[in-house]
Amino acid sequence: MKKLALIVTILFTATQIYAQKIGVVDTNYVLSKLPQYKEAENRLNTQIEQWRSDLQKLQAEYERKREAFENEKVLLVGDQLKLREKEIVDLEASVRNTIGARFGSNGEVNQLRSNLTKPFQDQIWNAIKTVSTKNNLGIVLDKSNNISVIFLDKKYDYTEAVLALLGKTLPKGDETKGESAPRGNMKNEKGGRTNPKSKTSNLQRKAVSESSSN
Repeated sequence: MKKLALIVTILFTATQIYAQKIGVVDTNYVLSKLPQYKEAENRLNTQIEQWRSDLQKLQAEYERKREAFENEKVLLVGDQLKLREKEIVDLEASVRNTIGARFGSNGEVNQLRSNLTKPFQDQIWNAIKTVSTKNNLGIVLDKSNNISVIFLDKKYDYTEAVLALLGKTLPKGDETKGESAPRGNMKNEKGGRTNPKSKTSNLQRKAVSESSSN
């Protein structure tokens, strides 16, 4: 009797799930079609390129001075040697600190990207709720969220409906003008004493690669 009750419960639950209307929305596509988001993203990308350029200049300065130090250190003695060595150590620390502060996992680039997308994600979420209520949807899947969709009947795709609703509710003006990425030089903290012969050229390439993939 218990087995029969369990089977009935499972069948009833499966029937309820099957009876729910399911919709699919491609939030990445919606984002890409919002003019305000595209403009803000372009400003952010311009700022990131400037930061990359600044990092490359700092890296080049470090490499140039490190090489000069290696060639001249046999001629340096006493305080001269210590000062030159400290200059190389400080430059290396500056490169590392810049990479971590701007291109690290919790760096300025990721924080700015998060701040950029959150207002638009909130607007998209509210639009999805409105569309799902209007169309009696029990489940809404995000096509952008690593979901493999082999086949999708257009009647289950509510992406355009969400986009149309956003077009009616979003302000016509450029509401993101005040959200441009901050500019200006960043002060770097100086790190501890390390071996001046250590290489940091790979750090910059790694940081740039990680920021691009985000």
